[in-house]
Amino acid sequence: MTTYARETLAGMLEELKPLLAIHWEEIATYKDMPLDPDYPAYLTAEARGNVRVFTARKNGALVGYGVFFIGNLHYRSSRIATQDILFVLPEHRLGRVGFGLVRFIRAQLAADGVQLIYQHVKRAHPALGRLLEHDGYLAVETIYARRL
Repeated sequence: MTTYARETLAGMLEELKPLLAIHWEEIATYKDMPLDPDYPAYLTAEARGNVRVFTARKNGALVGYGVFFIGNLHYRSSRIATQDILFVLPEHRLGRVGFGLVRFIRAQLAADGVQLIYQHVKRAHPALGRLLEHDGYLAVETIYARRL
């Protein structure tokens, strides 16, 4: 059985770290740039109320997560959530775990007063974009990167 929850990063960080490594291995564009999250900054932002963590669990085991920042420097008077990271273990993607997680996150953020959610999708992994569009998201921006 899959369950979805809002959790604290502080409470589940050690459990999250092994999945972050799997996620990085799958999606990192520049493998020579090691994953090195600033955990103290995340925890400080969470303590200030600016980070939300959502999880998907199967029989208690973490199989997916979403981390969102709350707030936007361009729109101080609006409540905006921006996805920092969203992931479901590959072996759990064939069911509805990902869609369930996206819908749970949307409902939780709406209940939290969020007016707009920004999600990003790696071009190498377009399935998330299709899932988001199925959930009513609109593609509004493309991000380009140039390695220096």
